[in-house]
Amino acid sequence: MTTHPTPTVISQYASGAAGVDDTTIWAIEAHLETCAACRAVLTDVDPGTRDLLDRVADGIATGIATGPPPVRRRRLPRTGVAARVLPWLVTATGLMLAAALFEWTFDSLPSLVLLIAPVAPLLPVAAVWSRRLDPAWELTATMPRTGLPLLMRRTLGVLSAVIPVLAVAGWVTGHSPGLWLLPALGFTAGALALGTVVGVDRAALALTVAWSAGVVGPSLTDGQLPTVLTGGSLPGWGLATVALTAVVLVRAWRRPHEPHKNLLHR
Repeated sequence: MTTHPTPTVISQYASGAAGVDDTTIWAIEAHLETCAACRAVLTDVDPGTRDLLDRVADGIATGIATGPPPVRRRRLPRTGVAARVLPWLVTATGLMLAAALFEWTFDSLPSLVLLIAPVAPLLPVAAVWSRRLDPAWELTATMPRTGLPLLMRRTLGVLSAVIPVLAVAGWVTGHSPGLWLLPALGFTAGALALGTVVGVDRAALALTVAWSAGVVGPSLTDGQLPTVLTGGSLPGWGLATVALTAVVLVRAWRRPHEPHKNLLHR
């Protein structure tokens, strides 16, 4: 309300007169919250209101004076998508450490570190962008132009946790960094690019299954490392990573106002 209600209107409001509609009641109550003068008019119209307010004020003051002091709450650590992804990061770490130990023990077999490294980041990446693990999924999926930056930040967070583990495993087993780093980045970019169509979690699962069935299994059976994990394949992995990253950026910015469709929440 831009003006004060008249004493007549306040009186009708206080007495519950039938002629006061809901809109007027709402406007009067909103005005009374900020206007002490009109509240004084209300108590003059209905003396019982003043008595009620005085009793409530006295009761609150007495409770504050005689009650226990406020208990200071301990601040608990915040939990969110990062905490929910932690088990998947631990799983990826344990998998790479087990691969390094396996390679040390069975040095006659192809390098299990190199075979697993390309898909090691995929499960944490899928988990960090899963609607079942993200407590703010509804908010994220409906806000324009927030999908791509958030997706990249979360993916970089996962890679910053997984790549040091891959580096340790590669260093322990004596492999060139490019042989495990470029395939890992290529598969991560591939999961994001395919995720623009089917969702990141499904894309990561599909790529992991395809790599395991098409490369890991046959390599362990034949006892030979595949050509795609040798030094001559590094330029191809580099080009694939750049191309797939470009696909993610193009598809993301083509429909910037539909983050829930093109930025992988499915």
